[in-house]
Amino acid sequence: MNWIFYVLIAVAAFVMMEGVAWFTHKYIMHGSLWFLHKDHHRHSPGFFEKNDWFFVIFAIPSWLLIMLGCMYKNWPVVSVGAGITLYGIAYFLVHDIIIHQRFKFFSRSNNVYIKSLRYAHKMHHKHLDKEDGECFGFLFINKKYRDKIRKDNALQQQNARSKVQPIAR
Repeated sequence: MNWIFYVLIAVAAFVMMEGVAWFTHKYIMHGSLWFLHKDHHRHSPGFFEKNDWFFVIFAIPSWLLIMLGCMYKNWPVVSVGAGITLYGIAYFLVHDIIIHQRFKFFSRSNNVYIKSLRYAHKMHHKHLDKEDGECFGFLFINKKYRDKIRKDNALQQQNARSKVQPIAR
């Protein structure tokens, strides 16, 4: 049953990373490290961005926790590193693949959560400078974005139903 304890630690670390990501995005990426993050808001040519260095920056603590935890047989520390790693994988999948579509998967999803993520991120990117941003979260998005997507979907369905005309005989 020890493994359940370690899984719970990894899950807790994963959930707590949302707060770390929010704080880091709002105060560091849009603060002192804006020079690395700026090209993410102002697209430049090429596949890679300076912003991609944050992948390396966030991977270092995770790698150190896993490596040192294994070296000293401190499994709770390994679990924290694993939770951070899983968050990094989720971030890559959601941010780079689903939202920005750097790889063309999930490009036509009608899932409310995915559409809400895309909309919230779009609202964040409407600000090209480091000030006046909104929606710095990642996986846990504000209810107002989900509500807007649900409302848009309902209006779209209503419009589709009203355009269907019965065939006269």
